[in-house]
Amino acid sequence: GFRKNKKQLLRVLDDPDIPLHNNAAESDIREFVTRRKISGGTRNDVGRKARDTMVGLKKTCRKLGVCFWDYLLSRLRGDHSIPSLPELIKHKSMEHLQVGNPV
Repeated sequence: GFRKNKKQLLRVLDDPDIPLHNNAAESDIREFVTRRKISGGTRNDVGRKARDTMVGLKKTCRKLGVCFWDYLLSRLRGDHSIPSLPELIKHKSMEHLQVGNPV
C-alpha cells in the first residue's frame, strides 16, 4: 500500500522537477503512431528507420529549444553553427546541475 511506498511517493516533495505523470513519454511516441496510422506505414525497414530517425531528431531538438530545420541545415551545410545534439544535452545537464538540481 501507500505506507510501503511512502518514501517513493513523497520523493516529489524533495525534487519538484519530477513529473507526476508520464505524459512526456506518451507524447514522445504519439507522433510515431499517428504518422504510421495516417501513412499506412513504410514500404521497408530502411524507410521506417529514416522516418523514425527524423522524428526522433525533431523531438530532441524541440526539447532542447533548437529549431529542427536550422539544425538540419547546419548539418547539411557542414558549418556546425549549431552544436551537436549530444553536446547540447551535455551543456543543458551541466546548467541544470549548476543550479543545484539533480539530473
